[in-house]
Amino acid sequence: MLKSIVINTGPIISLIASDQNLKFMESLYSNIEVVNEIIEGGKSGFGIEYFRGCDFFTKEKQKVELTPHLKNSLDPGEASLVQLAITRDIETVCIDEPAGRRIARLYNLDVTGSLGILLKAISQGYDISIREAINNMQNKGIYISENLADKVIKKADKFNNR
Repeated sequence: MLKSIVINTGPIISLIASDQNLKFMESLYSNIEVVNEIIEGGKSGFGIEYFRGCDFFTKEKQKVELTPHLKNSLDPGEASLVQLAITRDIETVCIDEPAGRRIARLYNLDVTGSLGILLKAISQGYDISIREAINNMQNKGIYISENLADKVIKKADKFNNR
């Protein structure tokens, strides 16, 4: 049974930077909720046009009412992601920032990140070069530590060598 997921801007931008067609996410999740902060564009506006063309995301248009704890613990996008997951009873969130991941776990949410989504796709048989995806992300300014990159590449290699 496919699960729903709530994803925020950081992982979406990372996945777009990986140069993958994100359409594969439709077969990994039954519903993909997105907090709509990406439309604001950030400094560069990177990924906005691609995101707008993704009709398989459920884009949350209304501002999410935050609990005081979330409002004071995280930035507005991450806080909205956690609150939306709690409000909609969605147990999985995709968040790359360490503070957001910790807070999400405090609320008993399952946490993944952009690389976790790519690994899930690889485990489901999608032909994705994780090395190339990581290089593309890094070349577009997404920080991925060498330690994390090595762990993810090893895990992807295990999926590919089954």
